[in-house]
Amino acid sequence: MRPIHVHEMEVTDGLPPHQRWRAMLTVAIAIAMSVLVTSIANIALPTIARDLHATPADSIWVVNAYQLAVTVTLLPFASIGDIYGHRRVYVWGLLVYTAASFVCAVAPSLPVLVIGRVLQGFGGAGIMSVNGALVRFIYPRAELGRGIGFNALVVAGSSTAGPSVAAAIMSVLSWPWLFALQVPAGIVALWMAHRFLPRTPLAGHPFDPLSAVLNAITFGLFITALDGIGRGQGAATVLIELAVSIVVGWFFVHRQYTLAAPMLPVDLFRRPVFALSVATAICAHGAQLIAFVALPFYFQYVSGLSPIEIGVLITPWPAALVVMAPIAGRLADRYSAGLLGGFGLAVMTIGLLLVLILPARPAQIDVAWRLAVCGIGFGFFQSPNNRLMIASAPRDRAGVGSGMLSTSRLLGQTTGSALVALVFGITHGAEGGVELGTKVAIGMAAGFAALAMALSTLRLRQPQSV
Repeated sequence: MRPIHVHEMEVTDGLPPHQRWRAMLTVAIAIAMSVLVTSIANIALPTIARDLHATPADSIWVVNAYQLAVTVTLLPFASIGDIYGHRRVYVWGLLVYTAASFVCAVAPSLPVLVIGRVLQGFGGAGIMSVNGALVRFIYPRAELGRGIGFNALVVAGSSTAGPSVAAAIMSVLSWPWLFALQVPAGIVALWMAHRFLPRTPLAGHPFDPLSAVLNAITFGLFITALDGIGRGQGAATVLIELAVSIVVGWFFVHRQYTLAAPMLPVDLFRRPVFALSVATAICAHGAQLIAFVALPFYFQYVSGLSPIEIGVLITPWPAALVVMAPIAGRLADRYSAGLLGGFGLAVMTIGLLLVLILPARPAQIDVAWRLAVCGIGFGFFQSPNNRLMIASAPRDRAGVGSGMLSTSRLLGQTTGSALVALVFGITHGAEGGVELGTKVAIGMAAGFAALAMALSTLRLRQPQSV
């Protein structure tokens, strides 16, 4: 009898233990690639602008193109994953991402590089949209938190290592190698995905192209408007973009109520535990990014630290997250996400308030332990919250649950970044403008973390899964 490979089986409740680590390693490589590319593009942006004879304003599209492409396609790809298989979407996402990395590496001009980044974003969305759903089928339900915790560890570790990896590569090679080196990694991940990732059950509903278009317009214009706030775009333009986003969004949501399996999971939002988990994620990720964006300005302009010193000083936050993510993931298999998330976000709120009262020139150890407190708190929240969002969706809707997980993170991060830009814009020119702006921003971050804590604790009375 011909032996059956892992990828030929339809998994019911996780892979056998000896096959699990190979599937998770496959997932980890692709996720690390998609996370690293954001950090390395940010670091290389000034060099890219110089080499391609582009203005700083134009070069920003190297970052924005990727972010927009990911945001507008996450939910459509998640829906396609439910219909045609998460493994299939994952493999195609990897293929597009790897090919796009080659395009970026050989790009002779900024327009070609931006096109490559858009394609990378489509590939990255294919990876991120079904990543959580795949983990749900790799691990049995009773151990799902371990898989989610491992995922969170990979994301946090990649985010932490990104700037250092980019700096190390650029110290000996030119910026195109930042993208070229992802090509062989992508080829390896493609081979592993074909061999080790499980097939998942297919949903019987059709894909809705109109929902995909409405989704793209709604989220695309919303993200563009928030980005416009940060870039000082005219108020009229920003308001028009927001207004169109809201109007189209209304039609988008209204259409979802007519579908048996909506792309935007309005049916899942009727379940309080799912809606609260999404709201908690948006607020928590917003709080984290506000701190990550605002603090470097404070340390550079008020404390007088160099960029290298700033990088080292902020490291305790993601480092603590790397440590806590797998621990919290294991705890999430036994304890309520509302309880763990509420506790973690309370710790994060305290940490941010401690950062808020830092003196102008603090000792590095005083900064480090406060940021470590924030990272510990965020780590306690992230893995349990991710597990609950994925587990609260029915198995045949695992893709949209995974898609909303990534979408809520991006919405929180984009909103947080825009709010920091708005605060610094308002305080610019005032006496002690940077210090004042940073303190307002950190106070805002603490407020978002406290709101996230309150939302998380509301889940304690709700059933944790379906």
